[in-house]
Amino acid sequence: MSLLRLIVGCVALVLLWQEVRGLRDRVEMLKACVTAAIPAAEEAPPAVPAPPEPFQEPERAAYRLAEPMVEPVVLPPVAPVDPPHEADVEEPARTGEQLQSSRFENMFGRQLPIWAGGLTLAVAGVLIVRYSIEAGLLSPWVRVVLGLLFGTGLIGGAELALRRDTAVRDPRVRQALAGAGIATLYAVTLAAAHLYDLIGPGTAFVAMALVTGLAGALALRFGAPSALLGLAGGLAAPTLVGAGEPNVPLLTLYLALTVGGLCALGRQQRWWWLGALALAGGFGWGAMLILGGALDLAAALSVGLYTLALAIVLPLLLIGDGAALLRVGSSVLGCAQLAALVALGGFAPLDWGLFGLISLAILWLSRREPLFADLPALALTVAILLGFTWPAPTAVEMGILLAALVAIHAVPAALRVWRDDARAIDAPMMAAVAAAIGILPTLRFDHGGLAALIGAAMTAGVAARGWRVPDRGDDVRFATLAITSAGSMALAAAQMLPFAGWASVAAVLCVAMMTLADLADDRRIERAAGVFGAATIPFLGVGGGIGRLFGEAGSGQVAAWIVPAMAGLALAIRSTGTRAAVMQPAVVVIGYGAMAQFASGGVLPLVPVAMLLALALSRRTTILPGALTATAVATAWTIAPLLAWGFSALIAATGAVVSVGNRPSLSTAFLRVALPGGALLLALGLLPLQGAVRRAVAIGAGVLLLVAAHVALVRLIGIDSHAAFLARSMMERALWEGMLAIATVLAWKGRRDRAALAFGAVALGHGVWFTGIVLNPLFEPQHVGPWLALSYAIMGGLLWAMPRLRPAARGRPRA
Repeated sequence: MSLLRLIVGCVALVLLWQEVRGLRDRVEMLKACVTAAIPAAEEAPPAVPAPPEPFQEPERAAYRLAEPMVEPVVLPPVAPVDPPHEADVEEPARTGEQLQSSRFENMFGRQLPIWAGGLTLAVAGVLIVRYSIEAGLLSPWVRVVLGLLFGTGLIGGAELALRRDTAVRDPRVRQALAGAGIATLYAVTLAAAHLYDLIGPGTAFVAMALVTGLAGALALRFGAPSALLGLAGGLAAPTLVGAGEPNVPLLTLYLALTVGGLCALGRQQRWWWLGALALAGGFGWGAMLILGGALDLAAALSVGLYTLALAIVLPLLLIGDGAALLRVGSSVLGCAQLAALVALGGFAPLDWGLFGLISLAILWLSRREPLFADLPALALTVAILLGFTWPAPTAVEMGILLAALVAIHAVPAALRVWRDDARAIDAPMMAAVAAAIGILPTLRFDHGGLAALIGAAMTAGVAARGWRVPDRGDDVRFATLAITSAGSMALAAAQMLPFAGWASVAAVLCVAMMTLADLADDRRIERAAGVFGAATIPFLGVGGGIGRLFGEAGSGQVAAWIVPAMAGLALAIRSTGTRAAVMQPAVVVIGYGAMAQFASGGVLPLVPVAMLLALALSRRTTILPGALTATAVATAWTIAPLLAWGFSALIAATGAVVSVGNRPSLSTAFLRVALPGGALLLALGLLPLQGAVRRAVAIGAGVLLLVAAHVALVRLIGIDSHAAFLARSMMERALWEGMLAIATVLAWKGRRDRAALAFGAVALGHGVWFTGIVLNPLFEPQHVGPWLALSYAIMGGLLWAMPRLRPAARGRPRA
């Protein structure tokens, strides 16, 4: 009873407040009339002349007497309807702060108390039922009947306020009463079905439908605010009643009717924001139901259909400036909620089916509204992500999912991709479906190569349909489909072939994509081909047979290397420009690796030498990248013997005895030092090298040949003991200096002045260091014979020639 008294008191307070506000408005109006009349009264005395003179005409006197009597009679009744000019002139003088203050007072002084009273009555209708439940005062039927009577009485009060418009002048009073009545009827109906099981689902459906229809009728009669209050209260009714375990199908039906009523009202009044608020509340309820979990079959179906209604059906009712964006936002939220339903529901077939329905609906909407044009890509992305997170699908379930992706997304995109009305997302969606067909089975099952081949064939077929389209090269459609097809083929090969075959597949795809890029004149495909080509070398490096490149023993992987080598050679032959500069080094390296798989370690150093000579014989500038790569590979084989020779030379430079066994062998010096040096000299004469490259090659060839000659000399003299050192070391030094002197003369005769200066400097330095300092016969016992004189003669001749060699080497004319 205390709660009822409080509610009645609130209503009475609202009515009294309206009366006070009405009186205050009248007082303000009267003050305005008086203010407008005062200036006219002040101007009247000057207009009245002195008392009438005796000789004045009667008509004139009557006119002067009647003039002051007109003003007090006419002005007071006119002021409320049409204020005089003085009032009109003073009205704009009101400041902005005064206008804001007036609006603020009007809202918080007149409007909000009325809405608050309506909401209070709406909540009271629910709380009265709840209070009676907690107190145990009344039986369920009595509680429900009283609630119905209370709601009906509120609506009757609204009708009475409408009929007594002269007594209740503010229309918001009847709007608030009608809204509170509707909210009460909603809550009572839900309580009868939900709390007490007094009525079944069918009866509840009819009751809520009637209440919704009544709300629409009241909106037409009393205006939108009344229906807004009623439906807002109905949206909050499930929370206010507070059921522990709700009947989800009935609850979702109730919520759908409530939100639908709000959307219909928004359409009628062209208030798109009203529908937006209703849909936001509806999605909030849907999120709570989904996150609550433990939904059985009926509950999951009802929540899914409810979400579909919120996402697709109900937004179609809205009109206005923001209706299109609202439809897009609703579709996105609905897609996200159904994805959560699928994930939290254990990826049940029913949940997947509901997600498929919203995907179809989004696809249908994308044909009707431009804002939905790219939205199917979102549904596809969410579906693929769900497929990635699916913990343990069976092969049949995965096949059904992939078939659904093809039917819903790939087929429409494939039919439209080459038409004039094609969209930018059509080709990427085809590519995404093909990639999902290949990747999803691969992640879940051991053998997914067949599915990847299906995806490759699908995208290749669609790409082939666009080959004759005139403008296919103006965008990325053809390139996207072709690259996706190649990637799917690579994925299928990775599933169906051993790791040793991956490099061959990558090489073949590289050649095929390069050929397609040339035919289609599409550089995007060429860049993708470069990716496949770049992947070939790592696959070969990780696979078996890599040790054979360095001369190690073991079984070679001929099949793994020969296909990439042949594919690369076929591609390098017709490559020019930048592509040739990239392809030729790769082909040389892969070709050398292929030869290493069956060539023995003894003859393997000859392979890069043979490649260098074969390339040099072409005498073309275009093969320089490959020739330089072959030179680098051949030079790599000289590193070990050069290091061995250099280490022994450093020891010998200290005057110690170096056994011939510590020097490189003759075969090593010939195969790995002399032959590369000779090949470099031959390539230097055949290839059009210029500048620093030519000088570097010449110096490298000279060094290699000198080292090979020195190793051959040391091996022929054969100093293998201290006695042999004493007997033949002087001879070895003199012969070596003589060979360097001969090289100096030959270079001089051939007008290679810089080479002559270099050879002469090395010979003179060798003689000075070894014969003059480290192994001077005056201090170190040894058999000199005629070799000492020869050594000194060579050094003397070089000392005489060096002043003449130096200017010539600097480019000056010879003396």
